[in-house]
Amino acid sequence: MNRCIVLGRFQPFHLGHAGLVKAAVEHADGGEIVVAIGSAQAGWEANNPWTADERQAMVEAWAKAEGLDVTVVQVEDINDPPNWVDHASKSHGTGTLVTSDGPTMELYRAAGWDVHEVPLSERETLEGWRVRQTVRMLSTVMDDDATREVLRTSVPAAVIEWLIENDAMFRCSTFETGVHAG
Repeated sequence: MNRCIVLGRFQPFHLGHAGLVKAAVEHADGGEIVVAIGSAQAGWEANNPWTADERQAMVEAWAKAEGLDVTVVQVEDINDPPNWVDHASKSHGTGTLVTSDGPTMELYRAAGWDVHEVPLSERETLEGWRVRQTVRMLSTVMDDDATREVLRTSVPAAVIEWLIENDAMFRCSTFETGVHAG
């Protein structure tokens, strides 16, 4: 049994993140899964539209729909890469990091961590900035069925429902962003 940690901003939690958590479940072989929400202090801005509590609710809604038992923790960013792993470990504890992010892998490996690398999947459609721009585009449409249809290729159904039920998309229409918002 392994204790596995999946770290990300989850702005929002999308299918790429879901794939990482599922890979962590496999790698953990019955051990604990910790989803660590980074940049916990960020929210209500173009690159970070949702608060840490909202992102935690998204992850928990998805995990419940999938029948997965995960522990969710929040980690504030310190913008200090050499000290990041020590700082983040105080929130997420120790274990095996499960990630597809190269720079994060390097930081954790340099700190002596076991890292389980998961190949990127559908990077062109599952980049966070692309998902946020799609949400921004849909944020004034006010058609839940259209939202479900468009987002289903990049966002888990439980997270789409959470976004709709909590009116958590409209704020994205209020942010001034360029073509590449991430």
